[in-house]
This record gives sequence, C-alpha cells and structure tokens, in this order.
Amino acid sequence: MQLGILADTHGYFHPDLVDVLDGVDAIVHAGDVGDLAILDGLEAVAPVHAVYGNIDDADTRRRLPEQERFSFGGLSVWVEHIAGRPGRWQANMGERLAADPPDVFICGHSHILRIERVAELDNMLFVNPGAAGRQGFHQKKTCLRLTVTDGKATNVDVIHLDASPRAATPSPETGV
Repeated sequence: MQLGILADTHGYFHPDLVDVLDGVDAIVHAGDVGDLAILDGLEAVAPVHAVYGNIDDADTRRRLPEQERFSFGGLSVWVEHIAGRPGRWQANMGERLAADPPDVFICGHSHILRIERVAELDNMLFVNPGAAGRQGFHQKKTCLRLTVTDGKATNVDVIHLDASPRAATPSPETGV
C-alpha cells in the first residue's frame, strides 16, 4: 500500500501532482491547503485525509479538522499542521504524543522536509513533507510516497515536484 503525503500547497495545485500520486491508496494533506479546489483535485486521485492549517479560511476550517487520527495499512497515523519537530515540539505536543504515540506522525507548517524515527516515542516515524506550493521560503516543492508492507512503513520516496525528469529520491536513513 502507498500513502501520498503533502502539505503547504497554499492554494497551488502543482501540475505534476496527479502523475506523481497516481496509484497511491490514500493521500494526506497536512494543512495550509489554501483553496478547497486542491482537495477536490486530490480526491480525483485517491481518498484524502486532510487537516486545516494556519492560513486556511473559515470554509476550509468548517470542512477539515485541526487534527486527524486514522489507520492505514495496519499503521496508526496522526496528522496535525503545526507540531514542531522532535526535540523542539510546539507547546504540549510532546506530551500529547507521549501519551499515545502513533506509528506515523505527519505535520507541515515549517516547509522543511524532515523524516526521522523518534526512539523515545516508540520509534514513531516523524514526517514533514516540506511544501508543495509556491509560497514560502522553501526552494524545492516536495511531496512523499510512503510504502506500507505488512503493517510497517518500509520506504519513503521524496518527490521533487519541479525536477526534470521526474525524480523520486529514497529518503535519508530513517530506518524505513
């Protein structure tokens, strides 16, 4: 099974998203959608789990939750837009995660691609897909494909959306 993961589109639907996410079983958008048409475009590819982010308007906030927990391929997944990162969590996030750590935690907001295992949280996989939109300081638009086999995250491909030819780069050493 494969899970497509992106965040921080800020209202921009990259023209390659349909192709690079083709074949995934579900998609996660970790907030700062920017335009509900983004979700409609993603829904045409696969079922979408999405949360709102700090730039999202009232209509988006009515449609989406602030956080979502769900099961995917035997993994527990938690999605929240603003969370910080391991060692530098936002207020109360570390305590909330420690109380009930998921197998995979996905957030956005920073526009910084980061994938790592967090040993002190039951080896939870922390994922921030970077940003797939045009707004922000990031220099590369990215999204991810997470492969799940037998209830375990077995691979993460980093997709550089403006790369030519289309490139999927294996993730840094994360134990996946």
